[in-house]
Amino acid sequence: MFKFTKIGALLLFMMLSLCPAIKAVDTTTLDVGIDEKLGETIPLDLSFLDETGKPVSLRSLITKPTLLTLVYYRCPGICSPLMNGVSSAVDKLDMEAGKDFNIVTISFNPREDYIMASGKKRNYLDNMKKKIPEESWRFLTGDSLTIAKITDAVGFRYQSQGEDYMHGAVLTVLSPTGKIARYLYGTDFLPMDIKLALNEASEGKSTPAINKLLKICYSYDPAGRTYVLNFTRIVGGGMLILLAGFVLILTLKKKKNHNIPVNTLNGKGSINNG
Repeated sequence: MFKFTKIGALLLFMMLSLCPAIKAVDTTTLDVGIDEKLGETIPLDLSFLDETGKPVSLRSLITKPTLLTLVYYRCPGICSPLMNGVSSAVDKLDMEAGKDFNIVTISFNPREDYIMASGKKRNYLDNMKKKIPEESWRFLTGDSLTIAKITDAVGFRYQSQGEDYMHGAVLTVLSPTGKIARYLYGTDFLPMDIKLALNEASEGKSTPAINKLLKICYSYDPAGRTYVLNFTRIVGGGMLILLAGFVLILTLKKKKNHNIPVNTLNGKGSINNG
């Protein structure tokens, strides 16, 4: 019992000492996150404005497996790393954008217009090592009602924070019919993960994200005007796993000691104290 209490106290001390040093924002009262809607189909009849200011429907763009990103173009934090992560993965992917898959990026800020979308598109396409067709990656804007419909369909929950937004980082993989096949979380993506997700989408499969339990949650820090990882939940979960591991080890060790015959301790059937 003493060993268990000592270890538990040590783990608790480590957790408490780490948490104050971690820059995080309390999001317990905020409705931000991802509600996975695997297997559901997004409304393809929704109409947005493309980079040229012309209306386009999602049905006309999602004609093959599609990578969907929900961002806003003036985002001071994770939107750029997310988009950089997508472009970097596409650069390394042994599949061809426009032929094997498409990419659609939608701004969920109704105040942003197609001119801004056009500038962002030019910036990302020009900085990619692999030159992909213009029509393979579309940058869209829309009104608040249409945006609400697409974010709700994907399960993307976010909140306004002044001129900015608090939101998560996720890449949603859609089938050619608009069915949600996979969610990939974070801002860095392995090309193999994207390839597997696109293949599953092409076959109409819906697979839960392997890293769902390790989902990266970000919080907006108004003071620093940036997004930071909500490490409190991650550290707490890690400590609980460590604690459970120690308890299991101690339990097995105690059980093993109880199974040792008494006569093996000193050869005479009694405990030898020296």
